[in-house]
Amino acid sequence: MLKLLLTALAIAIAGFISLSGTATDAGQIATGTFVGASDHITTGSVQIVKNDDGSHTVILGEDFSLDGAPDPRVGFGYDGEFDVATNSGLLASLDGKQSFTVPAGVDPAAYNEVYIWCLKFNVPLGVATLN
Repeated sequence: MLKLLLTALAIAIAGFISLSGTATDAGQIATGTFVGASDHITTGSVQIVKNDDGSHTVILGEDFSLDGAPDPRVGFGYDGEFDVATNSGLLASLDGKQSFTVPAGVDPAAYNEVYIWCLKFNVPLGVATLN
């Protein structure tokens, strides 16, 4: 009985170690700070995180704030050009921490900016250059 218990414990520990190793593959890959655009005030931090499953998440920081606009979306751009195909979703709130799943097939490494974009008027509301 003791041998069976020790074997089960060893298997559990090995499983825990292998799961812990997977978590090291995930993590923050880029950060930035928003600057307002198109006469809007947009402030706060953003980070891009690679998840364990290979997908990515955009996380607006607790310090995020937008002064207001219709239809504000989160997405990526490169050198001043927003890519509408990267639209990751509508802001849930004008301030505070929020998370957005990056659409499948979009590689955040191909972009150097995160946008808060007004889809209705097709203008930037804020841009964060990624480090």
